[in-house]
Amino acid sequence: MKKIILSPSALSCDFANAGVQIQQAKDGGAEYLHLDVMDGIFVPNISFGQPVVKSLRKCTDLVFDVHLMITEPIRYIEDFAKAGADIITVHVEACQDVEATLKKIKDCGKGVGLSIKPKTPVSDIVKYLPMCDLVLVMTVEPGFGGQKFMADMMPKVKELREYATANGLSYDISIDGGVGCDNAKLCVENGANILVAGSSVLAKEDIKDAASKLLAAAMAE
Repeated sequence: MKKIILSPSALSCDFANAGVQIQQAKDGGAEYLHLDVMDGIFVPNISFGQPVVKSLRKCTDLVFDVHLMITEPIRYIEDFAKAGADIITVHVEACQDVEATLKKIKDCGKGVGLSIKPKTPVSDIVKYLPMCDLVLVMTVEPGFGGQKFMADMMPKVKELREYATANGLSYDISIDGGVGCDNAKLCVENGANILVAGSSVLAKEDIKDAASKLLAAAMAE
């Protein structure tokens, strides 16, 4: 069984107090920070780019999982690697040459992540799984925070975990979208081990408490 990791989403930060809030999440047990980069083209929203990642890197030693929700992310892999990313996750739907994009991440010495949107089947990424350190299953349509968790994505998670076991692969499985105390255990039971949580952690008044409660819910017997 892989270790359960909480990865709060920086998108839910108050950026005027980001350093303090991220530390509070870490004090509550978070080990990763999920950074959603959106270009307004691949997804209908714009968030932030390399300068924000670089700035946040100065205030925390959490593992940075940079989620590039942008068209042709291969253009910016090196920039985000230099800005402080530890893992760079791209969307299969956004890459003309998926293999070249994943190779570029690896060549930059970073963890290789691949994500699928709700309507994309696991079969679309099977051939790339041996290249992956992390697979991200979106449990909302990407682009905006605060959406309702799509429980019907769980069979995908289970399929990915069973495929890893059957083929001797060790990638992490991350869930992003509407994750909270009420569904964290369901995600883990189906094979996820990284929980991306936005409004259910960093938007709360007591961030440390929210982080620790979500982790406790995920690991409850």
